Amino acid sequence: MPFSLFLALKYLKPKRSVTSVITCVSVIGVMLGVAVVIIVRAVMTGFGDLWEEKILDFKPHVTIKSTNDVLRADSAGGKPMSLGSGPVIRNGEALAKQIAALPGVVAASPEICMPVMLQRRGHVATPMLIGVDPDCVSKVYKVGEPRAGSFDLEGDSIVLGVDLARSLGVWVGDEVTIYSPKTLAARDEIYLPLKWRVTGIYSSGQRDYDAHFAFCSLPNARDLLGLENGVLVVNVKTDQPANAHALDNVCRQIADLIADLAPTCAAETWRQTDKQIFNALAVEKNMTAVLLLLVTVVALFCVMNTLLVLTVQKTPEIGLLKALGFSKLKIMGVFVVHGLVQVTVGTALGLAAAYAVLLNLQNLVKKLADFGVEAFPKAVYGLDAIPYRLVKEDVLWVVAIVYFFGLLASLIPAFLAASKNPVEALKG
Repeated sequence: MPFSLFLALKYLKPKRSVTSVITCVSVIGVMLGVAVVIIVRAVMTGFGDLWEEKILDFKPHVTIKSTNDVLRADSAGGKPMSLGSGPVIRNGEALAKQIAALPGVVAASPEICMPVMLQRRGHVATPMLIGVDPDCVSKVYKVGEPRAGSFDLEGDSIVLGVDLARSLGVWVGDEVTIYSPKTLAARDEIYLPLKWRVTGIYSSGQRDYDAHFAFCSLPNARDLLGLENGVLVVNVKTDQPANAHALDNVCRQIADLIADLAPTCAAETWRQTDKQIFNALAVEKNMTAVLLLLVTVVALFCVMNTLLVLTVQKTPEIGLLKALGFSKLKIMGVFVVHGLVQVTVGTALGLAAAYAVLLNLQNLVKKLADFGVEAFPKAVYGLDAIPYRLVKEDVLWVVAIVYFFGLLASLIPAFLAASKNPVEALKG
């Protein structure tokens, strides 16, 4: 066994002294710092993964919109009017069929998406109404089995998200009053609100979608806008939406196709649409990790304080070692190894603690809820459970940072110990 390691382990033997207490505190500090950083990184990564999954399940992977901003004609009187819902794609159905035949495309759905106002006995909501072909709903929107009722869009019917239905105080079979955008757009005519029956209630597991979206048939959506034909968007689902290269290839094929069939249209991927969300999440994740690493740095200062106290206690022994001819490097090695052993033990315990907490994360949240502490309310985060994913690179990054600062914290006391004058050290 190398001399430095032998002497460092000898100094680490538990004794009833202040140094032993400080050493234990230092190890616990490193453990807590490592555990907290890894847990937070894993949860933040899980948030990103789950939000991406929810977005990919509910929202389209590629959206095709018309860039030809022209006024449409009201179907009732032939008068030009702007509805503020985007330019119309006149050949949307034909375009969707052509896109659906492309390799890598799972489904293509011509749709009308517009904000509406729903009212029921004094309760008012302003969701985004999606007019869609009933045969395309299950292919484009993965909302699972309806919480109640069915996805029946025939006739004057509407399907609501579970949180939207709760805010309106409605259930399957109830009627809601719907106000069309035409009501505000038309100046010379009055459009009365319509009454539609709720035929289904869905739950996607994310509050943003459960509270702000409703579905109806494509003909009903056209009637609300006063359109005889056409759609506002063509939404596309692909087989590999998370694969950036595959998604870009599909998008290029779609761009080539619409250049011939619909030259006034443009395609946009979900990464472009929701870029700000994921950029903000990445910045928050990194900044949180940097701030929490300060906890670990403070713990490493405790390691340095332990070594400083140890150098004072072992001053006579240091003088004796130097008098016997031990080099400065060997003496420095004793204290560096002493500090790194503390860091290693603290890091190992921190990794074990982080893994144990992550495995029991949901149980811990439930226990807190039993004491009246709602640690993860759906109303705030919009998700049903705390997600997490432990990334090997994140763990290695945290361990590397801890060891780097641990080495710096050990070098300073080690250098002071090796610089002691042997004569004065022996007198001490």
